[in-house]
Amino acid sequence: MKSIPAPKRPAAWEERLASPLFHTFSPAMPRRQQPAPPSQLLPAEEVVIPRHAGPGSLTASWHPVSGPARGAVLLLHPWVPWGKSYFYRGGRLEALRAAGYGALALDLPGFGGSGELAGLLDHDVAAGLDFLASLSGGLPLHVWGVSSGGFWAHQVLSRRDGVAGAMFEDVSPHLLEWGWRMAPGKRPGYLLVRGLFPRFYRYLDLRRHAPALRTAAAAYVSGSEDLGVRPADTRELARLAGARCLIVPGARHLGAIKVAQAEVVELALATFRAAEEAR
Repeated sequence: MKSIPAPKRPAAWEERLASPLFHTFSPAMPRRQQPAPPSQLLPAEEVVIPRHAGPGSLTASWHPVSGPARGAVLLLHPWVPWGKSYFYRGGRLEALRAAGYGALALDLPGFGGSGELAGLLDHDVAAGLDFLASLSGGLPLHVWGVSSGGFWAHQVLSRRDGVAGAMFEDVSPHLLEWGWRMAPGKRPGYLLVRGLFPRFYRYLDLRRHAPALRTAAAAYVSGSEDLGVRPADTRELARLAGARCLIVPGARHLGAIKVAQAEVVELALATFRAAEEAR
């Protein structure tokens, strides 16, 4: 485990003022009705998780293993309308359960039945981990975050003990840098956030969190054709975290799992096994 200190959180007043402005310039995402888990992912239990901050609660689906369990994994979805049901495809849940990992797929705020956005989403990742710990019976905990889900996990894992391994897919070092490239029309807003709330802006920089990750093992994946999360970004985060790195040729954003499913899944499972062996 690393002993590098985590970046200092911005003052409560700055986070309170900056967060609504930050969310204003985030990509708009309509809330959609989510489907029930498909038959191959049953049994599954819909659960409600208390939030650490913000209105309402968080919804999630718990997918236990049918035989002996070796650990539990928190699945954090990307910024797509389907929320936790994003993981109903892609083969991650099936592979985790076959390997002995129960999985908790969380709806981040603003998705599924979870409460509305309020503050930074790392508060909600921490709430999901607390709930997963209560389900795991003391078995090793892991995180598998995709895009924004993996982004918000960094702020938690750089200061929290008790999580063994982490798998990150398509994670940008900084969401406002991603927006600067992918949504140039919002650049004045990004400059406003950075200028008014510099400590808030620095706190969001994963290049400051990656060296402090308190996991025993981690891995990063992205696609060679991802314009928002460039291969150099992924390699830099992996280098800073002392983690493994996979760049999938020909894959765009959220495409690595489609182009190289077996390779991505095996990297995740190998990372979790390595983390458990290092404990």
